[in-house]
Amino acid sequence: MMKIYRYPEREIWPDLVKRPVLKREEISELIAQIFETVEKDGDKALIEFNKKFDKAVTPEILVSEAEVENAENEISEELKKAISQAKENISKFHAAQITETEKIETVKGVTCWRENRAVEKVGIYIPGGTAPLFSTVLMLAVPANLAGCKEIILCTPPDTNGNINPAILFTAKLCGITKIFKTGGAQAIAAMTLGTESIPKVYKIFGPGNQFVVAAKEYAQRFGVAIDMPAGPSEVLVIADSKAVPEFCAADLLSQAEHGSDSQVVFITTDFKIFEKTIEAVEKQIKKLPRNEMAQQALDHSLFMLTQSIEEALEFSNLYAPEHLILALEDFEQYTPMISNAGSVFLGNYSCESAGDYASGTNHTLPTNAYAKNYSGVSLDSFVKKITFQHLSKEGLKNIGKTIELMAEAEGLIAHKNAVSIRLK
Repeated sequence: MMKIYRYPEREIWPDLVKRPVLKREEISELIAQIFETVEKDGDKALIEFNKKFDKAVTPEILVSEAEVENAENEISEELKKAISQAKENISKFHAAQITETEKIETVKGVTCWRENRAVEKVGIYIPGGTAPLFSTVLMLAVPANLAGCKEIILCTPPDTNGNINPAILFTAKLCGITKIFKTGGAQAIAAMTLGTESIPKVYKIFGPGNQFVVAAKEYAQRFGVAIDMPAGPSEVLVIADSKAVPEFCAADLLSQAEHGSDSQVVFITTDFKIFEKTIEAVEKQIKKLPRNEMAQQALDHSLFMLTQSIEEALEFSNLYAPEHLILALEDFEQYTPMISNAGSVFLGNYSCESAGDYASGTNHTLPTNAYAKNYSGVSLDSFVKKITFQHLSKEGLKNIGKTIELMAEAEGLIAHKNAVSIRLK
């Protein structure tokens, strides 16, 4: 049953913001073994792992052109239209993040600037499993293309027949991804990290996944591969006032709970009536969900809280640092400056989290597990590196030469000083 707290004392807040813990040690050992096997046996290992973990027979792990073509006929025209519209909105929002290069003259004759360069090779991981997340293909492939990444590869687990969900294939094709591989879990992350006969090594890996995928992404960093962020199970925190609509709040909480039994939902309100009605609405709506068992398990470790004020609710939220924060408040404008830790924020009664998950334009690949305290969600910046440039004229070096010489000498680095002195002479 959900955990209910009425005006909890601040002393217990640190316990309330803790996420459900996973057994780390056993997972780490398994991840190391999977990486070792993939390094040794390449594609053969992936085919074996498909059998073992996904009960799938896949003689080939590269998705063929014919499979991609067929996928187009397997999904409805309406869904194709919906995916295209979402792609357009996501493209608009991310294209606006492209910055102009600005040259700065710090001193006369000394010019410095920064230029963007795409991460050349990126790997995208798309969960299959109980929910094939074709929307994540848009969220990762669209900014990767806008950034100019030269090679974008995609890994996703096959179903028991060895096929990939047609919506994933259609969306990948729409986004111009030509290399799609049938492999999931930690083994897919290992393949993109180490490379196999079919799968090229990448420089950075993106995408959500279960605890094995998350652990594998952390492990991949030991091999010099970067990751988008450490992401765990999905979560939402809703703050409501007396003008909130309990049915809407309940629907938002459940939309997060249905992701998986390890998802977390938090509901905070200052209004007792809204508090009771939202709990009632959750209990009513959950019965009608096809994934209600999963949602119920998620609710078992969720929090329902009453606080004295919205300010106090926001203080708790900043400590919790939710992936998704919904302000079901009448005058949300006055509260947005108080938000310091959140992945993505939804304002007012009509801004459901599903909008950002699919089609409003913002990215849904976001930091979970309190990482919103120090990570941003995926954006165009996630796919580029910034390189600094500088040019000093003869006059420029004269203008700052003395400063460099004095500083280098004070640090005892005389060769550094000489590099300037020799030029000034």
